[in-house]
Amino acid sequence: MSMNQPPIPSPEGDENTGASPSPSAPGPHPAPPPPPYGRAPGDYGAPGPNPQEPHRAYYQPVPQGQYPPGYYYAVDPPKSRLAAGLLGIFLGSFGVHRFYLGYTTIGVVQILVTVLTFWFTFGLSAMWGFVEGIMILAGAQTFRTDARGVPLRE
Repeated sequence: MSMNQPPIPSPEGDENTGASPSPSAPGPHPAPPPPPYGRAPGDYGAPGPNPQEPHRAYYQPVPQGQYPPGYYYAVDPPKSRLAAGLLGIFLGSFGVHRFYLGYTTIGVVQILVTVLTFWFTFGLSAMWGFVEGIMILAGAQTFRTDARGVPLRE
């Protein structure tokens, strides 16, 4: 053995240096690690869909206008223009008509403007909702639909 080469440990290990056996040493090798989370890939219940036959258990189309028993049409009826206008006239300073029509952000802004500036403007900020109530009842173009785009009913 030359001076430039390190000593080769024995398969049992070297008692003097505490070295472990080399990986190329003959003998039993440790078992490979198990697959992650204890399951083999692709072994998760039902087999995948067959490309020759569509998988019908998850999606079954329903004919237009007909719904399965126990289901109902989930679109809300249109909002009343009269109710929105009256809410705007009587409670418009608090943005109630905007909440009714689905415009929650503008409703919150109207509440804040009314509460924060009421004493400085002597109540003139409350006119905002009153004017919008009149515009709703008059059928102004900007107030013909609610926030979802559904036209207001008469």
